[in-house]
Amino acid sequence: MASATKDKNLTNDILVVDDEADIRLLIKGILNDEGLLVREAGNADETLKAIAARKPNLVILDIWLNNSTMDGMQILQHIRKEYPDTPVIMISGHGNIETAVSAIKIGAYDFIEKPFKTDRLILQVRHALDAARLKRENQELKFRAGGENELIGKSSAVNQVRQIIERVAPTGSRVMIAGPSGVGKEIIARLLHGNSRRASGAFVVVNCATMLPDQLEIELFGTESPVNGGSRKVGVFEQAHGGTLYLDEIGDMPLETQGKIVRVLQEQVFTRVGGSTRVEVDVRVIASSSSDLQAEIEGGKVRQDLYYRLSVVPIKVPALTERREDIPLLANHFLARAAEVSGMSLRVLGEDAMAALQAYAWPGNVRQLRNAMEWVLIMANGDSGEPIRADMLPPEITNSTPSVLRWEKGGEIMGLPLRDAREMFEREYLLAQVTRFGGNISRTANFIGMERSALHRKLKLLGVHGSSNENHAVPTEKIV
Repeated sequence: MASATKDKNLTNDILVVDDEADIRLLIKGILNDEGLLVREAGNADETLKAIAARKPNLVILDIWLNNSTMDGMQILQHIRKEYPDTPVIMISGHGNIETAVSAIKIGAYDFIEKPFKTDRLILQVRHALDAARLKRENQELKFRAGGENELIGKSSAVNQVRQIIERVAPTGSRVMIAGPSGVGKEIIARLLHGNSRRASGAFVVVNCATMLPDQLEIELFGTESPVNGGSRKVGVFEQAHGGTLYLDEIGDMPLETQGKIVRVLQEQVFTRVGGSTRVEVDVRVIASSSSDLQAEIEGGKVRQDLYYRLSVVPIKVPALTERREDIPLLANHFLARAAEVSGMSLRVLGEDAMAALQAYAWPGNVRQLRNAMEWVLIMANGDSGEPIRADMLPPEITNSTPSVLRWEKGGEIMGLPLRDAREMFEREYLLAQVTRFGGNISRTANFIGMERSALHRKLKLLGVHGSSNENHAVPTEKIV
């Protein structure tokens, strides 16, 4: 049993920092007996080097460090700034109340005086590790549920959406959010709720696409009495009373249910399934769809009266390819969030990797980018301090990346004469940059340092022809 416990707890990596080797050895022995992995450092330089090599789950830090460039309080300040989710327990044989209070104010988890009791040390270590683990798990749940109420981006398309949210959120009007799968429609709905007068009320989500048709009405309106041997159920309209109900993929709702929704929207009154009691609710409904609802109306799959009741204020969320300039912000944000949640070291995206991300088609939109950044943090080769290159990205991205951005994986250029190699490099480079900037010739020319007219001539010479808009270019064919 002891062996199993030790193996299980090896992920609890603790760094003990003290200038006295005997103290480090004592603490290491105590914690090793508890099945915990312990590393040691005797001064500030060793501490920072150890943390940079592998971020610990907990630091036990002496305040007074002889022959050190920083004392424990200065190291504590550095850790709180650079690794805010890493708990620190301060120890000292010369401590007083003022010192302990100062350490706690800076952000130490606890303060223990030497000589310390073994039981107290073990207890505080366990508490600190458990608190950090619970915080990470909570962040992980929010991260995976996509529950972050933040709209990342500075593009004009995102700014326009942000302005609509600011104007419509306080009004209580119904909103229809349209956009392809993965663009963040639920985030928009949560922002509308969070900035409304109903922010203190419930925010209830129903995905109409995942509900069985015969169960959807029970989910929406609940049941008056037990159904099919089950228990009485409170529907989401009642759950959202005083708050917001978010109906995702409204176009997948059965027509009969759509008709009942129309009546609820009009009267704010409904009856539960199998019952006759009229239930009054005060609910703001926000709906969304990734399909063309106008086409669905023409096809008889969506009621026109439902659409117009829900679409008082429409919001169109752009696909990621319509806001490529936001990709660096999004990628860095998701990479930082993934590192924070997993406890892994944060890595930096190289310029070639960023260009490859901006050139990719992103069929899964922002959701796919978030998943890709989590994959990169886990799967990318190389040292944690090494920038992530284009060839370290997920296969679906590298396989469609212009060859100039994954040059280490291709030997084509070495088999060509200089003129052909130069032409191939120029075409692939310009193709990648034009794609990166969404076909905008002016922005591409400014970035690469060419006059726009010269770039136009070069693109035409290389077979990348301009579109009807003089500021945009569209590649005709890809040289291989």
